[in-house]
Amino acid sequence: MYPYIHIPHLFTIPTFGLMLWLAAVTAAVVVDRNFKRSRIDADAIGMVAIAVVVGIIGAKVWHILDTPSEFQADGWRVLYDTAGFAWYGGLVFGIGALVFQGWRAKIGGLRILDLAAPAAAVGYGIGRIGCFLSGDGCYGIPTRLPWGMAFPHGIDPVFVPVHPTPLYEMAAGILIGYFLYWRGGKSHATGAILGQYLLLTGVARFLVEFIRRNPKVLWGLSNAQIASVGAVVAGFAIIWWAANRPAELPAPVPAGKPA
Repeated sequence: MYPYIHIPHLFTIPTFGLMLWLAAVTAAVVVDRNFKRSRIDADAIGMVAIAVVVGIIGAKVWHILDTPSEFQADGWRVLYDTAGFAWYGGLVFGIGALVFQGWRAKIGGLRILDLAAPAAAVGYGIGRIGCFLSGDGCYGIPTRLPWGMAFPHGIDPVFVPVHPTPLYEMAAGILIGYFLYWRGGKSHATGAILGQYLLLTGVARFLVEFIRRNPKVLWGLSNAQIASVGAVVAGFAIIWWAANRPAELPAPVPAGKPA
């Protein structure tokens, strides 16, 4: 594992932070492409940058609320730790930031979430590469499967083969993002893409939690699984609501330009 990239006599780069930056850049590119495809004249890069910063704050706050024992042990230092980020905290805070910006830009809060959903899925997948490289503890339970991996040099070391769950989540995020981007280019009602995002990512996270090390808190489920159930229910509700609204045709693409 490579928690840090050391450049002798110059600087040290945490691999988690590096992949988080790459995830943000990739998400910005995807949103910008979606804006152009939909003929929206707005600063997609700036919007994503703000959402990412707010999402990082939310991910850290959610993690502290989810694991108060760490805060009791380490105090305010946990706020600056390079490990310990909760996906659902980043999702909730990031959604709030995007809705506000969509409203201000007169795009519409729900429509901007449709446009950003593929980027959120892809960005999450890339971010999980950072978890894998740093060995920050987001891996799974012990396994005898041939692709099981130990993380002896990770930030949170483990010395027996475990499920490399960050790689599972990376694959799921990229596949979901690809599907949502393709679906966004077809006829759909406002909100449909957001609903599909919540449904698909909720199912993916719910399933992977069965082989992750997170503690069970209620009915044999982890906090993330309970939140996943909420995401799936919300996704179904939004999809049903969107199905009863008129579909919008995608903006026509000028000849010679990619969709």
